[in-house]
This record gives sequence, C-alpha cells and structure tokens, in this order.
Amino acid sequence: MTDPAYQRLGLPVTASPYTVLRAAVRALHPDTRAVRGFRTARKRFYRQMLCAHAALLAAGDMPVG
Repeated sequence: MTDPAYQRLGLPVTASPYTVLRAAVRALHPDTRAVRGFRTARKRFYRQMLCAHAALLAAGDMPVG
C-alpha cells in the first residue's frame, strides 16, 4: 500500500526522483517550509516520499486511475 501523502502528489510512476522531491517541496505550505524547527520533519517527509516512489518502482505497480 502506498503512502497517502505520496498519492496526493499526483506523480506518474515514470517520474524521476528529482521530480518527486520538487513535488514534495511544493506540497508543503511556504510558512511550514520557513520554520527552522521543522527542518528535521521536512527532511523525513522528503525521504518518505522518495522511499514510497522507489518502492512503487521496485514493485512494478501501476496505479489505476
């Protein structure tokens, strides 16, 4: 099962890791990105999105719809 946050990015399976990262950055509100105290949480979120994308590629799953 794929992470719901990753699904909300709306990326194709063929997207590059850089595209996934850019979409994840844009998914966060600018005020959230500006708070220094959230840096560790932001990095964890980005890593989770990249891992979800890598898992989808490795499984060869093609999302329906």
